[in-house]
Amino acid sequence: MPFLTRILPIFLVSWLLTFTLASLFHSQYVVNQLVNVGVVVSLSDRINLSLDDWLGLLPTYGAIIAIALAIAFLVSAKLTKNIKQFNMALFIVAGITALAVVLIAIESIMNIHIIAGARGWGFYMQLLAGAVGGYTFSHLIKTARNPKKLGV
Repeated sequence: MPFLTRILPIFLVSWLLTFTLASLFHSQYVVNQLVNVGVVVSLSDRINLSLDDWLGLLPTYGAIIAIALAIAFLVSAKLTKNIKQFNMALFIVAGITALAVVLIAIESIMNIHIIAGARGWGFYMQLLAGAVGGYTFSHLIKTARNPKKLGV
């Protein structure tokens, strides 16, 4: 039962943050490429594009990220039982690795960048989204184990 009440909500928050950042970074990378060739993009267009991308990518890229993070966090959780002092670092590396594996595997299998915003510096922004997700998961798990730190 602790899985459903404690770990699953923490995972969902971490995944949602990771996916939202990855989607936002993708959208803004694409818009930036348009701006670089002289297209004028208004703030409202940027916001609408970001929202449309978020909704459009959720069933596919969102699901892929969820699976990748679940595997990476499970492996990290097993490793942190033996290496407690590197707990947060392991989860951050797990988030980065999950996104890197997803993007490299998709490109290798399909021979295309299925996430247009994962080209060039956009690739590193996707990895940053994974790092933030790993940090968030680690921090929330630690906080759930020590509720006194929150004053609860």
